[in-house]
Amino acid sequence: MFGSLKKLFGGQEEKKVILAPVSGKAIPMSEVADPTFSQEILGKGVAIVPASGTIVAPAAGTVAVMFETGHAVSLKTDSGAELIVHIGLDTVNLKGRYFRACVAQGDAVKAGDTLVEVDLEQVKAAGYDVTTPVIICNTDEFKEVEALAGKEVNVGDDVLRVSPK
Repeated sequence: MFGSLKKLFGGQEEKKVILAPVSGKAIPMSEVADPTFSQEILGKGVAIVPASGTIVAPAAGTVAVMFETGHAVSLKTDSGAELIVHIGLDTVNLKGRYFRACVAQGDAVKAGDTLVEVDLEQVKAAGYDVTTPVIICNTDEFKEVEALAGKEVNVGDDVLRVSPK
């Protein structure tokens, strides 16, 4: 009923949230040491310097792509956002070492379901930055994408808010 009233009186739709897929320090994309991410070429988002190696679904949806190497996963969320969670920078070069995919393409997931387990210490020891961008690839389909960065986050905390057009 209230949704109908909002539409009747020109109220805005409720913002959708994307949750932290891992605990750690949320930073703005501009601070990511890779221009593909820092310049938001793939879309707007937030990055997390992870404190643990369990990466979970930041929203309910379907796994669109589970990269063979386990370093990244793409989700089509139930709210319409197309997300990529990219674990570390240039970690594709590890060819799957230290990553274990826990889902497959086509799997339905709920927020909080484990997507990937990664041995962060081994990734760091191999010389890779573990900063994990969370990107909304279809940014242009939203009125606004707001990153909630500059703070410590726990799994399940809000890290992005998107407003429908």
